[in-house]
Amino acid sequence: MARKPLAAKPGSNGPRLKPDVILDFTVTAADTAAATKAEEGLGLLEFLFARMPDRKRTTVKDYLKHNQVMVNGSVTTAFNRPLAEGDTVSVNTSREFQTFSNPRLKIIYEDEDIIVVNKGYGLLSMGTDKKKDGTAYSLLRDYLKRKDPRNKLFIVHRLDQGTSGLMMFAKTAEAKDTMQHNWNNMVLERKYIAIVNGVLEPEEGIIRSYLAENAAHEVYSTPDPSKGQLAVTSYKTLKKRGPYSMVELSLSTGRKNQIRVHMKEAGHTIVGDRRYGAEASPIHRLALHAQTLRFVHPVTRRDMNFKSELPAGFSKLV
Repeated sequence: MARKPLAAKPGSNGPRLKPDVILDFTVTAADTAAATKAEEGLGLLEFLFARMPDRKRTTVKDYLKHNQVMVNGSVTTAFNRPLAEGDTVSVNTSREFQTFSNPRLKIIYEDEDIIVVNKGYGLLSMGTDKKKDGTAYSLLRDYLKRKDPRNKLFIVHRLDQGTSGLMMFAKTAEAKDTMQHNWNNMVLERKYIAIVNGVLEPEEGIIRSYLAENAAHEVYSTPDPSKGQLAVTSYKTLKKRGPYSMVELSLSTGRKNQIRVHMKEAGHTIVGDRRYGAEASPIHRLALHAQTLRFVHPVTRRDMNFKSELPAGFSKLV
């Protein structure tokens, strides 16, 4: 089935966007049965030949060659890519699909409403007064604008520059507002992995405090609830080796620098966290990674559950 092309924006005098004409096909049991009967797996090119009999075979091959074919949302040029029942194959007959590639930022999931990414350490989530470009936000915004100049991107939450891992962005104001206004209900699980100095006693527990920020933008705990915001962090020690421990941390609240402050005040700073008192890191980075992000989709209400691999340096320490 062909998707409806985007209409021209009313009142726009700029250059016209070439509309995408995208054909979507779903692999059926009949497709896979025919290939099985022929004692071979169902390959992508043969599937396209069968589903697009009105196109020249050379044209179909060109679609594959020029990044105009996606399988389950990922662009592929492999003519013999195996297909299974339920797979979705999309063909853009107008132009190549716009793809995203950056060594410090990987798109994990994208649909019409949200984008989930794996952010590398050292990359700012969004711009500051001193740095506007080269951030996770600007890289994704530029990618979306290449697809369609009318596309927009919205920040939903942030990760510290030194923290790697999973982040979510919204592609519509409605999705952003739904997530932010109902954050505690929409976010079902957020787990981080940290390498800390020493061994926590007890090895599992909950840290509660009120967090405030001083004039130097350093976050600290205060016993006075009128001067800070409640922060709750659950922790569990996973591994111990030598002077370090690997700790899993779950957030009930999402305050600025929450994990870093709570680990410092527990007497076990995160490796490489110089801002909060740690010494230089043997892996040359802050050892904090947002590993799990589970939330209710702001539009479809589906349960979205993502988990990213730990940075290689973490395992070397413990």
